Amino acid sequence: MVKMTIAEKILARHSGNDAVIPGQLIECDLDLVLANDVTAPISIAQFEKLGIGEVFDRSKIVLVADHYVPNKDIKSAINAKVMRDFALKYGIEYNYDVGTSGIEHALLPEQGLVTAGDLVIGADSHTCTYGALNAFSTGMGSTDIAIAFATGRAWFKVPESIKVVLSGQPAPDVSGKDIILSLIGMIGVDGALYKALEFCGDALDAISMEQRMTICNMGIECGAKAAIFVPDSKTREYLDGRAINEARFYEPDDGAEYAQTIEIDCSKLEPVLAVPHSPSNVESVSQHAGVRLDQVVIGSCTNGRIEDMRAAAEVLAGRRVAPGIRCIVIPATQDVVSKCLEEGLAKIFIDAGCAFSTPTCGPCLGGHMGVLAPGEVAISTTNRNFVGRMGDTSSKVYLASPRIAAASAVLGRIGLPSELG
Repeated sequence: MVKMTIAEKILARHSGNDAVIPGQLIECDLDLVLANDVTAPISIAQFEKLGIGEVFDRSKIVLVADHYVPNKDIKSAINAKVMRDFALKYGIEYNYDVGTSGIEHALLPEQGLVTAGDLVIGADSHTCTYGALNAFSTGMGSTDIAIAFATGRAWFKVPESIKVVLSGQPAPDVSGKDIILSLIGMIGVDGALYKALEFCGDALDAISMEQRMTICNMGIECGAKAAIFVPDSKTREYLDGRAINEARFYEPDDGAEYAQTIEIDCSKLEPVLAVPHSPSNVESVSQHAGVRLDQVVIGSCTNGRIEDMRAAAEVLAGRRVAPGIRCIVIPATQDVVSKCLEEGLAKIFIDAGCAFSTPTCGPCLGGHMGVLAPGEVAISTTNRNFVGRMGDTSSKVYLASPRIAAASAVLGRIGLPSELG
């Protein structure tokens, strides 16, 4: 009997094989196909060229307008309209537009559209987020998505897996963002190239589902094809009453083969930053305390969930953003906006001098709602800090957790919550 990892088990089931091995080429049935307002118009154009006149399953396609919405210009408005018209023409059940939408990788888990054991592809690299739910999810190109719209199938090369053992109790200011940045700093941007990261260990008791989503979200930042957590009681509790489809939980076989095993003692981690211009340039916050800032962004598919909002609000409560600092808070979904209002978090942000936004990817990719001018410096809870990622090519972006970003907004420079007194 072939011993398999979680990724191999999910791919085996969806390809109709009893077992698969790394390097094997397979064709799989898909549970969900995703595209957004940047990538969907390309996929839709390619799909229409096929001339088949029907999608494979209108309940298994999800369209999310999130990158440039509310629309920032005529081109983005046209892109959103292309999605809207496609959804209407083919009866797509899950078309999320302004007022009902949110950042896709926060929205889909929240709405129960992804569950354990699913195989999901999306025309966005951070589709790997859903591995937090014990799913195999990965990004693909728009042409692949077009074919998936038509057939509900995609081909894969079975990836090798890297076992990441998380142990110990993280300190209060150490979050999922610090864990994944620390891993990326250890192995580099190509350290898991076309491999599946499989997370396990006793630290999972202290890592919430939302923090697991943060960790899986940035799996692509070290080249991973997918990032998957071993399921536990937290996984089951999160999905219970939420998931639209039946969950199928997968654990690795004893004796499954891994390309590598990495052990991280979370009790020894400290708050870290990704320093310009790579997510792998990871150093402690204390090493960069004092770096002056122009802008702080709290949000994105990485850190825009309600736990992130609560963490930032806890730091900002009763305090003011430093003079000259622009602090932009972007809840990831309408539900997160609602909770921020109900819990008084929105008032904390506004009273602190922050801009409180409707859900959007916005500044993460230099889209809108916070584009940087030449020479400006930002700290952000987003996932990438490449040259020109958030604006002018001479600007700089530091990546951090919500608590560090919020503290830095008050200090007017990079710093720790402990410095606020």
